[in-house]
Amino acid sequence: MAAKQPLRPLALAVLGLLDERPMHPYEMFQLLLARKEDRLMRIRAGSLYHAVGRLEEAKLILAHGVDRDGNRPERTTYELTELGSQHLRDRLREMLAVPAEEYPAFLLAMAEAHVLPLDEVIDLLTTRRQALLPYLERLDAEDIDALARGVPQQYKLDVQYAQAVRRAELKWLDDLIATLCAGQMPWGTDTTHPHPSEI
Repeated sequence: MAAKQPLRPLALAVLGLLDERPMHPYEMFQLLLARKEDRLMRIRAGSLYHAVGRLEEAKLILAHGVDRDGNRPERTTYELTELGSQHLRDRLREMLAVPAEEYPAFLLAMAEAHVLPLDEVIDLLTTRRQALLPYLERLDAEDIDALARGVPQQYKLDVQYAQAVRRAELKWLDDLIATLCAGQMPWGTDTTHPHPSEI
């Protein structure tokens, strides 16, 4: 991995953890799960160890020391290099400032929803709406728990963003379902209405 290439989410998370303090990969893995960052990316132990190896090859992190806890295998502790610190900050600046095309599957499904019968689309969107509710409840519970533990707000921005997005999606779904149920949107393959690309 060349240092100038964009970091994958797990590699970025590793650099973020090492910006806090030196640690070994198992501690990183446990900390990511404890912080529920598996909402943000897929976290597997093997993938994390691979990310650590690639970051070390790119000289973004380096081995800080080796320790052993009882009969457990030796663990290598890593620390962030100056290059790694700069790369982390540069990538975060870019990600915060520049909207990225992320190609969510739901957008594609909505673009092609006209293929399905109207009643089925209404049922499917209603099912999606119901599935969002427990997810939003979990986010709200995480936010309340973090507040009770005194976690500063700057460490909860991802949760607050996810809450806002899910609430906006629920409102949008409610409005769309109401419009479809009221028959206020033409549906189907009416050839008198050309596809937007043909207009």
